[in-house]
Amino acid sequence: MNLIKQNALIIGYSGHAYVVLDILLNQNYPIVGYCDSVEKEFNPFGLTYLGKETDAYPLSILEKIGFFVCIGNNSVRGKVLNQLTTLLHKPAINVIHEKAVCSNYVEWHPEGGILVAANAVINAFAKIGKGTICNISCSIDHECIIGDYVHIAPSAVLCGNVKVGNNSLIGANSVIKPNIIIGKNVIIEAGSIVTQDIADNCLYPTPSV
Repeated sequence: MNLIKQNALIIGYSGHAYVVLDILLNQNYPIVGYCDSVEKEFNPFGLTYLGKETDAYPLSILEKIGFFVCIGNNSVRGKVLNQLTTLLHKPAINVIHEKAVCSNYVEWHPEGGILVAANAVINAFAKIGKGTICNISCSIDHECIIGDYVHIAPSAVLCGNVKVGNNSLIGANSVIKPNIIIGKNVIIEAGSIVTQDIADNCLYPTPSV
């Protein structure tokens, strides 16, 4: 993917934002400031607080520059990103770590907002939904289809032709066998090995009574 370096503003400023900012600043992206519901006392990158992203002043800036929603919670990230892309009539930028390995044949959602962290691997003909997090050292194999606002956690492995529905979380160090379908709003707990399809709105493994 070709990334165009442009002035950028980040939405949300806490732990997940620190990962995003580390990538952007190391790639010499100019960061204009941050938006959040309140100004943060802890400001490790020395950013300027511009208010809530839907306030008039930040929106006037966002109309002219790039933006990225740095919110770890899938549903909240989805709500904010959908709101901004609708208001601004443009996609969010994607944030791809220089040490990620992405096939030239990956299909990226046109509304953007995708994070690919260090040492993540995404192979040929995978499809990655908007606002999705492909976290550190995860592996997404050929022809996987990842929905919108998904989080593939660190070191998770998705074998070929896996499908993951919107708003799902694939926990750290999980392994999803080939051709498995994971529904929407699913949580796969860390370290799981998934050998069967998982329906919508499920926790896997199912808690014992």
